Amino acid sequence: MSTCLEAWGEHALFSRPEFKTERVSFDIITPSAARGLLESIFWHPGLTWHIDRIHVCSPIRFTNLRRNEVKATISARLARTVMERNAGELYLNTTEEIQQRAALLLRDVRYVIVAHFTMTDRAAPHDNPGKFQDIIQRRVRKGQFYSQPYFGCREFPAQFCPCEKIPPCPEELKGERDLGWMLWDMDYSVPENIRPLFFRAKLQDGVLHVPTRDSGEVRG
Repeated sequence: MSTCLEAWGEHALFSRPEFKTERVSFDIITPSAARGLLESIFWHPGLTWHIDRIHVCSPIRFTNLRRNEVKATISARLARTVMERNAGELYLNTTEEIQQRAALLLRDVRYVIVAHFTMTDRAAPHDNPGKFQDIIQRRVRKGQFYSQPYFGCREFPAQFCPCEKIPPCPEELKGERDLGWMLWDMDYSVPENIRPLFFRAKLQDGVLHVPTRDSGEVRG
């Protein structure tokens, strides 16, 4: 069953993995970020979200911003050492570990996400697609969510509502536009070896058609 959701916000940051220190955003929302947004509205072990299309409803605009980020992480090795020796610190002093980093992010974004879900083997006997679809539509209509939807980073919240009519394509996005390789999603099939999956993203009149996993267009 299909769900059509309109989402917008002042800023967005969908980080490219090839940039390590300074964050640089993809041109538009990635399918994995769109899936995460839908899961923040309604998640259930009995269903899996699949992104079909993403409509870009505002011009692609970038802006620069300096953000405070924590430069260090607590490693598993450090945690193991502290537990074995019963000495040391298992926390980060953010006042010492924070540093300013530049980010190239998107501004004034608006998308229409068209997606569907499939049932999983973790669904209860009384679960069915009609039940889930009713819950999803009701939650979207009322603006309900489990956690605040956001565009890439939690400091960039996303507003959403049901999409009754898809807005027209911005004039500058008409025609075909090659966005290069984009993150499709993460492959969690082997928990010990989680891999990113990519696909060649192309906008056609402001619409990104997301390929399926078995289409041959998604590569690890």
